[in-house]
Amino acid sequence: MAEYILETKNLGISFGGLKAAQDVNIRIKKNQIYGLIGPNGAGKTTIFNLLTGVYKPTTGTFYLDGEELNGLPQHKINHKGIARTFQNIRLFNNMTVVRNVMVGLHDQPEYKCSVVETLFRLPRHFKVEKAMREKAKELLRIFDLEEERNNLACNLPYGKQRKLEIARALATNPKLLLLDEPAAGMNPHETEDLVKTIRFIRDHFDMTILLIEHDMKFVSGLCDEITVLNFGTVLAEGDTKTALNDPEVIKAYIGG
Repeated sequence: MAEYILETKNLGISFGGLKAAQDVNIRIKKNQIYGLIGPNGAGKTTIFNLLTGVYKPTTGTFYLDGEELNGLPQHKINHKGIARTFQNIRLFNNMTVVRNVMVGLHDQPEYKCSVVETLFRLPRHFKVEKAMREKAKELLRIFDLEEERNNLACNLPYGKQRKLEIARALATNPKLLLLDEPAAGMNPHETEDLVKTIRFIRDHFDMTILLIEHDMKFVSGLCDEITVLNFGTVLAEGDTKTALNDPEVIKAYIGG
């Protein structure tokens, strides 16, 4: 087993002459809750897009549990074990809550059906459908969403939509979960509840979590270590308290 669940080596990308990210080196150990922070435009979501195959790196590479994933398409990176949520929630709004989670289960080997089994509604199709629904309900129970399972996703309040998106990501059985501003738009009570949920996910699923967040109180109370980006480069890294108190980090956030 590799020493780090995620390792990036000189990761970077340019759009024309603009270097959106350059020489980004991140190393995350298994079961860490790790933060990626920085001012607006620092390149945080760009890094997430590189790690999930939305963009292909111009320079450098990255490894998941010792396996190089650089250049793979999005669906293959997901199969290898990286799942994500988005800054702007992306749910299937006109599907039920339980169906949203079942979508995440479709590519898991134990839920595979042949075209013939599905087309002709053979017994295995119904067996798999039932198993997927039960697994989806199990995930929803963790997020206190089981009672909402037959409601449309669009009818959930904002905080519950965030939880549903995380539940769907977990349904793909990842090794590494990327959360893009999970606390955005939440009230203090919802944020506090989310902290507990993320810790539970780490412990219950033996999960490693990398998150982007602007709420420094949220980051300092949750993350073991962080990397701070500014203008696409690493400004500071290490344990959360030390990195947040770095004079260059303070300067990048408040100016002067």
